Amino acid sequence: MAKLQITLVRSLIGRPENQRTTVKTLGLRKINQSVVHNDNPAIRGMVNQVSHLVSVKEIEG
Repeated sequence: MAKLQITLVRSLIGRPENQRTTVKTLGLRKINQSVVHNDNPAIRGMVNQVSHLVSVKEIEG
């Protein structure tokens, strides 16, 4: 199964609360922090909601 490496690349300062909550739910706290999640529709939806704040790489799982 494919996995996604998600990295926070932009600050959350001045962002709406729903975007802050989405980033926190993904497990990101600091800029340049990365997390790995399984590729599924729920994670893809969260990434699409904050795509301007994160970078995503697909890795072999």
